[in-house]
Amino acid sequence: MPNLKAHYFNLKNLAVVITSLLFFGCASMQTPQGGPKDTTPPKVLSMTPKNQTRNFNAKKIVIEFDEYFKLNNEVKEFTISPDQERPPILKVRSKRLEITLQDSLEKNTTYTLNFGKAIADINESNTIKNLSYVFSTGNEIDSLSISGKVTNSLTDELEKEVTVFIFPVERDTLFGKKRPSIYTLTDSSGNYQLNNLRQGLYKVYALKESAGGGDKIYQQISDEIGFIKDPVNIDKNLENINLQVFKELASEFRVLDRKLSNDGIITIIFNQQLKNPKLTVTDPPSVDVGKYVHFNKTNDTAKVWLNDLSFDSVKVAIQDEGKVLQTLNFTRGKKDTYVRDLTITDNAGGGKLNPYQTYTLTFPFPITAADASKITLLEDSVKRTTFQLVKDSTDFLKYYIRYPWKNKRSYDLKFAAGAFTAIFNAKNKEVNKSFKLETADSYGTLSLRVEVPDTTKNYIVQFIDEKKNVIKSSVLTKNSTIIFANYPAGKYFVRVVYDENKNGIWDTGNVKAGTQPEKIWYSTSEMSLRANWEREEKLVIPKAPAP
Repeated sequence: MPNLKAHYFNLKNLAVVITSLLFFGCASMQTPQGGPKDTTPPKVLSMTPKNQTRNFNAKKIVIEFDEYFKLNNEVKEFTISPDQERPPILKVRSKRLEITLQDSLEKNTTYTLNFGKAIADINESNTIKNLSYVFSTGNEIDSLSISGKVTNSLTDELEKEVTVFIFPVERDTLFGKKRPSIYTLTDSSGNYQLNNLRQGLYKVYALKESAGGGDKIYQQISDEIGFIKDPVNIDKNLENINLQVFKELASEFRVLDRKLSNDGIITIIFNQQLKNPKLTVTDPPSVDVGKYVHFNKTNDTAKVWLNDLSFDSVKVAIQDEGKVLQTLNFTRGKKDTYVRDLTITDNAGGGKLNPYQTYTLTFPFPITAADASKITLLEDSVKRTTFQLVKDSTDFLKYYIRYPWKNKRSYDLKFAAGAFTAIFNAKNKEVNKSFKLETADSYGTLSLRVEVPDTTKNYIVQFIDEKKNVIKSSVLTKNSTIIFANYPAGKYFVRVVYDENKNGIWDTGNVKAGTQPEKIWYSTSEMSLRANWEREEKLVIPKAPAP
């Protein structure tokens, strides 16, 4: 008689094994978790008809990729050149992109389909850049090219992902609303190349769009632009057609932002750097009396403090060089109240005071009174009374404390409540500040002997830091020595502006006027300052490069 119990257990064990195999088999089909992030964009496996097909007569083009993908900003990114009245239709079919041509094609013409940054993978949005498809309805394909690099006119840095495009001279539409159909993006080294071009005269541009842009239409307010002044005759392959992008100055004055804050400060931001600005309260005129106005260094932002805030509305006229540019209206509710916090900031960053600077206090409101008796100075915990409290002669937001500060000493300053009084009788709360005097050994000096190539011209010699911030600027017309004295040890560089109009500043370009930015030369020598060291160097300025 068969052993039924043993048979039962064998069947049960078999069922467990089968179930386990199915479970682990299914588990192995899951997408692996973790691992390195995918940074590779989709790859083209095939194009039908093949890329660069001659005697093209198809109505549909199919591009197959190695993974699933999506279309981003198709309307902005995709173009066909020459333009068609009815643009092609793009559809995603699994891992294929189908492009259906709606319009008839011209005879003996080379067409270029440019996808820009429209194609990206599903998961990580890795984008294929500068993908194109070319075909010809005739026996030949246009094969001319133009290439070069794009840099920033002020910083001389290479510009990546800047749009370089060309317009046939007869269809130059930079200031219109039509996107270019022949374009490419610069690579990470600032290089560009446009291929499959037809012989002809073209205007060449480089466009660096602001964040949120991407329509490839120049917006003067926000974008940077570069251009070749004269039309370029593409009758052979052209190399080293280089462009520099720059930010144009606004052609018409405009207020970018304006507000009346809950502390009573009026802030106005302009789109231009004014030369000799002035603000006047025109209505009611009585409010104009006793007002305070503060412009920033570049004269493109103004702050206004009014002594009388009982108005329902005021009109503020913005003037430059005696001309009224715009009048603004500010209103307030009858029940509006204002809260003022009279804070005190100093220039002892990180608890250290530069030994070559005066200890400076800065306030958010105009100071009307100061009481030195409410300030306590301790030097190594010993009270000192010989300090001086000095008001800035021109800036109503600044005060100075003068004292013979000493190395290796600790300083504590206590500003009692009410030490400073601002407009509307606003007073500071109790504030404590502590710092030490940084040693002079941390600073260095550079003596730079400069030779100019032409004494009839102006040269602006600028010391800049690693972030291209200007530390010191000098205008020269002859061989001179510049002393770059008592600056923190570190890496510094020199750049020279060829000041063609002799106005003492770097002037940007203007597309409509056909003017390029003033040329800049960067010295390749690093002008490092060593701590507690005096260094001498020679700088020979080369002639300005040809326009």
